[in-house]
Amino acid sequence: MNDDTGIDPGAPPSGTGCADCDASGGWWFHLRRCASCGHVGCCDSSPGQHATGHYRSTGHPLVQSFEPGEDWFWDYAAEEVRASGPALAPPSSHPADQPSPGPADRVPADWARALRR
Repeated sequence: MNDDTGIDPGAPPSGTGCADCDASGGWWFHLRRCASCGHVGCCDSSPGQHATGHYRSTGHPLVQSFEPGEDWFWDYAAEEVRASGPALAPPSSHPADQPSPGPADRVPADWARALRR
């Protein structure tokens, strides 16, 4: 772990979906990966907002998008986007064939109404 930034580039992602939604049977819109420990949580538009919950419970300030083709970071402490950061342990996103929102079998038909704005 880099003690200056709290980033552990060797920490693998906790899975291919939001760990907390998977545990509770929920669903997510987009995914974020903690740069400190690899925990994958759902974004703030998702009903559970688990990535922010992880930050609040652990103090780990940086997440990276866990969406295919995206590599930006969000800094919760500074409340700003960081266009770049260190390469994290693979994989860098959920599988490309995994739907968003997901997982497909748990997303309600009226999912767009449940998004947080």
